[in-house]
Amino acid sequence: MKKMIQLKVNLNKLKPATINLVADFLQNQQVVVLPTDTISGLSCLADSTAAIKKIYRIKKRDQKKPLLILISDFKMAKKYAAISPTQSKFLKQVWAENQPPTTVILKNLHKLPAQLTGDSDGLAMRLPKSAFLVKIIKKVGVPLVSTSFNLSGQKNIINFNELTKYFPDKKNCPDLVLNAGRAKRRKPSRLFDLREEKNPLLLRK
Repeated sequence: MKKMIQLKVNLNKLKPATINLVADFLQNQQVVVLPTDTISGLSCLADSTAAIKKIYRIKKRDQKKPLLILISDFKMAKKYAAISPTQSKFLKQVWAENQPPTTVILKNLHKLPAQLTGDSDGLAMRLPKSAFLVKIIKKVGVPLVSTSFNLSGQKNIINFNELTKYFPDKKNCPDLVLNAGRAKRRKPSRLFDLREEKNPLLLRK
């Protein structure tokens, strides 16, 4: 039985070897905990059905509840979701550098496993404000799943010294945990539903 590997990292002094290590884990259909532009999140390749299922098992999450993806740029966003010129203009505004982390729900083009979106016709995605995450996504060439690092219904895990308490079952635990210390922003991103093109709906501030 493999052990959960923990690694302390400094995002300001990140080594290429760390990027390569994370990419190797992801490309082997494994689940990693990554520092994000919001709170630490469980991640895997968005095209890996096996890894997506493992995230649901780790979190003890209802499989009808969808997960969001992180993309590296607009080109990747348009590959997986239907985006009109009007929506593209809106995205350029909310994903601008001076805006807070923002997730949007768009119409799904169904190019990723159905397990990702449950019964929804929408696909939630975010362009992260983290150079580290963008490098990882570009390295692996596909979006990353991202969901809060917690068990469903419980608070986010911020004490990395107690991981064995949260995950006594080594079969259903993250394969790799990157500990970058406490995030500057410790709340989820704001959330817009853009499926009705002329009526953007703010679901979470």
